[in-house]
Amino acid sequence: MSSSGERIRGRWLLLAGVLLALVTPVLGDTERQVAYVVVAGTALIAVRNGVRRNHLARRQAWWPVAGAMLCSVLANGVWGAGMAAGLPVPDGLTLVDLVYVGMYPLLAAGLLAMSDSRAGSRWAGLTEAGIMLCTGAVLMWVLLYDPFVMDRGYWAGSACALAYPALDLLVLAAATRMVVANGRLTWPDRLLLAAVAVLTVADVSYFLASAAGGSWAGPGWTASGWVLAFLLIGLAARHPQAAGPVPERRPRRLAPVGNVVLVMVGPVGTGYLLINRHDMVDLSVPLIATAFTALLLVLRLTHTTGLAARRAASLRDALHEQAELQLTLSHQARHDTLTGLPNRTELEERLTVPDGGALILVDLDGFKDVNERFGHPTGDDLLVSVAGRLRGLMTGDGEITARLGGDEFALLLPGAGPVAATAVCEEVLAAMRTPVPAGGQPLHITASAGIRVFGPAADPVQVLSDADLALYAAKAAGKDQAAVFDVAMRQEQADRIRLLERLRGAVDAAEFAVHYQPIVNLDDARPVAVEALVRWMPPGRSPIGPDLFIPAAEDSGLIVALGEWVLRRACADAAVWHRQWGTTVTVNVSPRQLADPHFTVKALAALRASGLPATALTLEITEGVLVRSGAHAAQALLHLSALRAEGVRVAIDDFGTGYSSLSYLRDLPIDVLKIDRSFMPADDADIRQAVLVRAIVDLAAGLGLTTVAEGVETRYHADLLRDLGCHRAQGYHFARPIPAGDLTDLLSEDAKVQVRPVTADEHSDAGLGVSVK
Repeated sequence: MSSSGERIRGRWLLLAGVLLALVTPVLGDTERQVAYVVVAGTALIAVRNGVRRNHLARRQAWWPVAGAMLCSVLANGVWGAGMAAGLPVPDGLTLVDLVYVGMYPLLAAGLLAMSDSRAGSRWAGLTEAGIMLCTGAVLMWVLLYDPFVMDRGYWAGSACALAYPALDLLVLAAATRMVVANGRLTWPDRLLLAAVAVLTVADVSYFLASAAGGSWAGPGWTASGWVLAFLLIGLAARHPQAAGPVPERRPRRLAPVGNVVLVMVGPVGTGYLLINRHDMVDLSVPLIATAFTALLLVLRLTHTTGLAARRAASLRDALHEQAELQLTLSHQARHDTLTGLPNRTELEERLTVPDGGALILVDLDGFKDVNERFGHPTGDDLLVSVAGRLRGLMTGDGEITARLGGDEFALLLPGAGPVAATAVCEEVLAAMRTPVPAGGQPLHITASAGIRVFGPAADPVQVLSDADLALYAAKAAGKDQAAVFDVAMRQEQADRIRLLERLRGAVDAAEFAVHYQPIVNLDDARPVAVEALVRWMPPGRSPIGPDLFIPAAEDSGLIVALGEWVLRRACADAAVWHRQWGTTVTVNVSPRQLADPHFTVKALAALRASGLPATALTLEITEGVLVRSGAHAAQALLHLSALRAEGVRVAIDDFGTGYSSLSYLRDLPIDVLKIDRSFMPADDADIRQAVLVRAIVDLAAGLGLTTVAEGVETRYHADLLRDLGCHRAQGYHFARPIPAGDLTDLLSEDAKVQVRPVTADEHSDAGLGVSVK
């Protein structure tokens, strides 16, 4: 049934019950018993249906209430049947009386169970219930039993009437506990409390009427009170809140005024009897009740004190835990989680040392390769081992080791000057050259370092920035070394930033050009291929050398877009030369380009757009691209393998200066070896260099690879390479890198490249077009 229909039925039941309570006083004794049975039976059915069908909350508490209503139905039914049969009302206590009296402890048990199931503690409200019991006992004794029973020496009414006030006192104590334990009361709670109050008033009225010699059935208003009490219990069971979930509530205490009234009832009652009575029997109950009240107050005070002590201890523990948590969070905010070293925040605060000192930034060389080859767990082990090794070198007062992030560490040396800082830095680099255990194996690594000596008033942020510039200089100088900060480094950094900004604009403004350097056949000195070399030619300014802008383009990622443009331009230019003279083209490819998942598609699109056959294109890469492991290396191999399957050739640039692993020559997709210019002997007396060149040429021939020698600047170089069996060569001895139009003129002559001597200026500038692409 819907909740609205339930409310309508409840209202009709309330109306019917109120009307019945109003007419009960005019009914005869037998009809009154029938009314009791009807209302109590209705309440019993309401409780039973609520428990079984509506899933009443606190159902274990409602079953005793149902039992109380059953006792009322049985007792009143028997009494009503006897009256209808004309049987006399029996004197003394009967079994039926005991059944009816059993209603009170069952009702009290239900109220106690309702408070037990929701209270924050099972002892909540017991002290208040005990005080209420003692206070009620004093009032009951002083106002009822002493004047109407003890003083008269006899009891005129029934035994049940004599017991009703005491039983009501038991129910009132249980209700008091429910009020204290449940806190804010629900509507079912309020209806039950109203039923208890009405029942108590009716029972006390019946007691007084019996003491005055009234009839067995009692006065009319007592009958109305009993009917109304049963009606309120049924309404409580039918209320929608009785079937809902039990809310969590905190126990509450009685108001201070209420506590004072309850506590003072005992002494006031005792004082009243002392003034008007002199019998110790009269005083016994108030005295005993007052003593128990005092005992309960002591117990409550003890409990409250213990509870306060426990809460204080809990608060202290919470504050202690909070303080520890704050310390932990503060430590985590200022320390690296992996190594436990101070982080950048802590280091910046430590940099404000009174006497100045020195800061050393240390960065591992090739740490990215460790992560790619061995995995990040091994990389983390390496960082932890390096952190321990660096920490062991810091033995002076105030010296600390910090991790700034990634593979970058910092060493703070308070009060140290340039000499002391340089000495410590050499120790650091030497310590890094010793194999470091990581991932269950020793790893051979090196490190680069930047030194910044600073004074007392130095800005920590500026000190870190300057040390970083020195570290950058050490890396640029070849790694595994240290550099001391110089003011000129700031200008160099500013120049790099300006260059990068200009470079971004130059890509959009198409300020680049492609020059081509012929690659000749050493047997007849005829050009058979060209290498595409990018040149930056700002309008109205001098050309910018590739050794300046190529590293900036690599670092910024602009090399991807620039490299794609060079590839398209070179393919378009070479398509004409290939159709007329069979000339092929070699284009340098950056590692960043090979990391692009779409590089193969872009390269094939450049070939299709230009009409250049795939066999006429050679992609030139560095050794490190193929030797490294990891996702980028795997991606590069996929690109190169796919392009070779289409006919594109692959050349290794600057062979012999990098890893030079023989296994990758055998296993990886390579077609051409380009011998680095550093292997070219100065003259015929440089036998060792000639032997190295011969070894490379023989190795390539054995593997079926084509060899191209770079940096050929003299006739001696050309003759030596031809005698050693090298296939092709390029260098200033044959031709400089020239624009596409000049190269067309050169190729159209259909003759050998004119060999000419290299001037001193050209010799010093020879590397611009070859070593840096």
